Amino acid sequence: MRVLLAEDSLLLRAGVARLLQDEGFEVVGEAGDLDDLLRKVRAHKPDVAIVDIKMPPTHTDEGLKAALIIRSELPGTGVLVLSQYVEKEYAAELLAESAEGVGYLLKDRVADLERFIDAVRRVAEGGSVLDPEVVSRMLARRSTGPLDQLTPREREVLALMAEGRSNHSIATELVVTERAVEKHVTSIFGKLELPATAEGHRRVLAVLAYLNS
Repeated sequence: MRVLLAEDSLLLRAGVARLLQDEGFEVVGEAGDLDDLLRKVRAHKPDVAIVDIKMPPTHTDEGLKAALIIRSELPGTGVLVLSQYVEKEYAAELLAESAEGVGYLLKDRVADLERFIDAVRRVAEGGSVLDPEVVSRMLARRSTGPLDQLTPREREVLALMAEGRSNHSIATELVVTERAVEKHVTSIFGKLELPATAEGHRRVLAVLAYLNS
């Protein structure tokens, strides 16, 4: 699996590159600013780009801008955005058009190697990953509309879906059967009035409905 890293801190970039290589990834390029990132992504077309949200020249939202450009020009390339702080608006913008092959994690998650590597693989394979801290803050807000119809357990399931979890992973986390999770997911689809399309697509729509509530 081919990875490109974009991070202006040389020390952090080198550390993440070493972690990925130790786990069997091929790091095909490294970038320290927006222009360098876009140039190398276009040249190498990696499976996934891991991008710091704040890079030169302004250290504001260059990573987010780059992620949106990459998703537009190279839809086959996954993008995992890393942020120092929780920025719910950035996460929502990143997932606004499609949640397939995109992720948003806090930088602290890199220290949890197993979770970080799992997130990289999921995004590279077309899945979505949303940081649990972002999910919990969104869940804490009072919402109006279809989400009000969800039971507390269904909201828990939807929150874990937003993190990119499979039914098996959700069942393990909540200590319930996979069949019980399937029933909750079906109920969520019904209450959010999502179309009877492919399972993966409906999960994406459910997550987007959750984010936009």
